[in-house]
Amino acid sequence: MKIQFKKHSVLPGFGITLGFTLLYLSLIVLIPLSGLFFKTSQISWNEFWHIATGERVLYSYKLTFGCSLIAATINMFFGLLVAWVLVRYPFPFKKIVDASIDLPFALPTAVAGIALTDLYSVNGWIGKLLDRAHIQAAFTPLGILIALTFIGLPFVVRVVQPVLQDLDKAEEEAALSLGAGRFSTFFRVILPEIWPAILTGFTLAFARALGEYGSVIFIAGNMPMKTEITTLLIVTKLEQYDYAGATAIAIVMLLVSFALLLTINVLQWWSRSRHTFTTAQELQ
Repeated sequence: MKIQFKKHSVLPGFGITLGFTLLYLSLIVLIPLSGLFFKTSQISWNEFWHIATGERVLYSYKLTFGCSLIAATINMFFGLLVAWVLVRYPFPFKKIVDASIDLPFALPTAVAGIALTDLYSVNGWIGKLLDRAHIQAAFTPLGILIALTFIGLPFVVRVVQPVLQDLDKAEEEAALSLGAGRFSTFFRVILPEIWPAILTGFTLAFARALGEYGSVIFIAGNMPMKTEITTLLIVTKLEQYDYAGATAIAIVMLLVSFALLLTINVLQWWSRSRHTFTTAQELQ
C-alpha cells in the first residue's frame, strides 16, 4: 500500500495567487490605462485625429522616438562593453565603478537633469570643450540624447552582466584551441549566448527613455518644434486643463510603444528559438 503525501508549497495555491496577481495588476496597470481610453472616448474621432496629428505633436513624436531609439542603441553597444570589462577584467576600484553604474537608478531624475545641464552648458566643464569644437549640447536634441543615454545605461549592463558571469568558459577555450580567433570566438560562441540578454537590455532602455521627463526637461530647453519631447507636451496640456488632449497624445504614445516593444520581444523570442534549434542540430 502506497502512502501519498500531499505536496505543500511555501506560497498559497494557484487560485489565490492568481487572484491577487490580477487584482494587483488591475489596480496598478489595467485600471489607470483604461482610464486613458475612457477619457479620450469623450471626444470625437476627428478631434482625436486633429490632436494626435498636429504639427507640434508630430515633431515631438519624431524627437522622442528618434532620440530614444538612438540612445538605446548606444547603450546596447557600450552597455555590453561595460559589462564585459566588469566581468572579465580585474582593475583597481572595480567595486566603486560597478556601484556607480546604478547611480541613474538612485538619483532623482530632476537632480540628474540639473547636473547634466550644468556639465554640458556653454559654461560647464564638458560644454566648454564642446563649444571650442562649435558643438552645442545643452538645449539641443543632442542634450536630450545625452540625458536618455545616461538614464538607460544601467538597464543593459545589469541584464547582460549576470549572463556573462554564467557563461561556460570551456566553450571559448575549445574554440580557441581549434584555431578560432578572438573575434570569431566572440561572434560565433559568446554573442549567440548573450544576444537575448542584450535585446532585453535594449528593450528596457528604450522603454525607459520613451517615458523619461525629469532628466530631460532641464537640458532640452523645451522649445516647441525644436527640443520639446512628447511627455512635456502632455504635461503642458494638463497644466492648461486640456485633459482630453493630454490623454489623446498619451494613448498614441502607449499604442506605438506597445507595438515597438512587442516587435522587439518577438525578435528576442525568435532569436532564442533559432539558437535553441541550431544547438539541437549541432548535438545531433
